[in-house]
Amino acid sequence: MKKVKRVLSLAAIGSLTLFLAACSNKPVTSHSTGLWDHYIVYNFSRFIIWLSNNCGGYGMGIIIFTIIIRVLLLPLMFYQTKSMLKTQELAPKLKAIQKKYSSRDRESMVKMQEETSKLYKEAGVNPWASMLPMIIQLPIMWALYQAIWRTPELRHGTFLWLQLGHTDPYYILPILAALFTFLSSWLSMASMPERNAMTSAMTWFMPIMVFFMALGFSSAITLYWVVSNAFQVVQTLLLQNPFKIRREREAKEKQAKAKKRKLEKAKRRAYSSRRK
Repeated sequence: MKKVKRVLSLAAIGSLTLFLAACSNKPVTSHSTGLWDHYIVYNFSRFIIWLSNNCGGYGMGIIIFTIIIRVLLLPLMFYQTKSMLKTQELAPKLKAIQKKYSSRDRESMVKMQEETSKLYKEAGVNPWASMLPMIIQLPIMWALYQAIWRTPELRHGTFLWLQLGHTDPYYILPILAALFTFLSSWLSMASMPERNAMTSAMTWFMPIMVFFMALGFSSAITLYWVVSNAFQVVQTLLLQNPFKIRREREAKEKQAKAKKRKLEKAKRRAYSSRRK
C-alpha cells in the first residue's frame, strides 16, 4: 500500500509539473483567456493585490492570503488527522498481517492486501486521505507563483528585505521554511506508537529538501511556504498534539494492564477455591 501511494504521489507531481510547465508566462490581465489564466491565476492576483492594498503591503497580502487558504483547508486537514490517528492505532494489527504474510509470493501478497483493505474498512480508515492536502496545495502554490510572476505589481513588490519576485539574498526564509517543516514532521512523528528507520530519516530528509528547493524559489513562494508550515505546526499542536496523544495512549495501556492483572488474579483465586 505504501509503495503504491508513493508511486501515485510521484505520478501526480510529475503530471502536474508537465502541465504547469506548459502554462503561459505572459502577464495576466482581465483579457487573459482559459480556465487557468482567467479564472484562477488572474483572480489570485487580484485578490492578493486587494489584500495588499488593505493590509499593509504585498508581503502582508501574501501572508493573509496563505492563512485564508489554510483556514479553508482546515476541514480537510481535520479529516486527514482523524484518519492518521486511526491508522496509527492500527499499526500493531498491520504489522501482524505483514508478519503473517512475510513471504513475497504472489498469493501471499494478494492475501495481505485483502486483509489490510478489510482492516481499513472495518476501522473506517481511508489510507489515501493523507494525500488530499498535498494534491490540493500543489496547484494553489503554482497559481500563487504564476500570479506573482505574471503580475508586475507583485513581481516587483517588496517586503522587509525581500524583493518578492527574487530569491531571499540572506537565506532567512529558506531556513525558516526548513525549520517549520522539521517541527511539523517531528510533531507528527512523535504521536506514532512505533517508528522505524524510514520515518525517522524522513523527519530530517524533508527539511533538507525543502531548504534546497526554497533556495531557488522566489521570496513570495518561500514566504507562502514559511507561513503555511508555521500554521501547520500550530494546527498539529491543536488537532494532533503528540504529548496529549501519548499520555492518553499510556493511560489506556495502564488500564489494559491493570484489567489483565485483575483477571489473572481472579483466575488464580478461582483455581485455588476449586482445589480446596
